[in-house]
Amino acid sequence: MQDKLVILRKKITGLSPSTLERFVLRARRAVHLRDTVNVLVTNSQELRSLNRQFRGKDKATDVLSFPSPQMGRRRVKQVAGELAISADIARENAIRLGHSVAEETRILVLHGILHLAGFDHEDDNGEMAHEETRLRQLLKLEMGLVERTEARASQHLSRKSPRIRPSRARRTTV
Repeated sequence: MQDKLVILRKKITGLSPSTLERFVLRARRAVHLRDTVNVLVTNSQELRSLNRQFRGKDKATDVLSFPSPQMGRRRVKQVAGELAISADIARENAIRLGHSVAEETRILVLHGILHLAGFDHEDDNGEMAHEETRLRQLLKLEMGLVERTEARASQHLSRKSPRIRPSRARRTTV
């Protein structure tokens, strides 16, 4: 059985399918996710279409996670799920944050794998943020998605009202 599958519909400098496959395997192991994760790296137009079709949101996004359906305790296949990543948004984020598009793609893969493992930053009281930070350090990655969102919220709130301390900022979604 094939252990992983990566499709790069949009090329990323410094990131070949085999390089990304090796990272997916390392990230899966770090998250303790046994089953296969398939990854599609494509353009924002395709991510917008997928987001509209599966989430009812008519906008492009950086990463989408599609967990495999489960029947009882056993999954239909030995596939944890699939990830779709926008190379366009990864490029924008990388430029804004000052690291490579390859690095940003790995950050998005880790974030998506955490979702496939059952984490949900929208309602987990910081559990995913903590795990993403730990794994990002283990895998030697830059700041993760949840951390970025918290940092942006803190900066936004501190600019709006100097009386609000950044540490009191509420968590937002990515």
